[in-house]
Amino acid sequence: MIARWSVPMPRSRVGRIGIGSGLVVGGVLGFLPVLGFWMLPLGFLVLSQDIPVVRRAERGMRLWYLKRKRRRNARQP
Repeated sequence: MIARWSVPMPRSRVGRIGIGSGLVVGGVLGFLPVLGFWMLPLGFLVLSQDIPVVRRAERGMRLWYLKRKRRRNARQP
C-alpha cells in the first residue's frame, strides 16, 4: 500500500525485483522524454518489498518525512 492507494504486485520475487529494477533504471534516464525521475522513488518502493537494505532506507526516509511534517504543523498557528 502506497499512501492511500493499494497497487497489486506480482507474487513472484523475481517479478518484483525486475519491475523495481526497471523503474530505477528508467528513473536514472529521466532526462529523456516519456521516462521521468518519478520512476526512481516508485522503483525503490517496489524493491523495498524484497531487499532489506532498500527497506531500511525507505523506512528511514518515511520517518524523516513524518518528523518534518509534524514539526511544520507544530509551527503553524
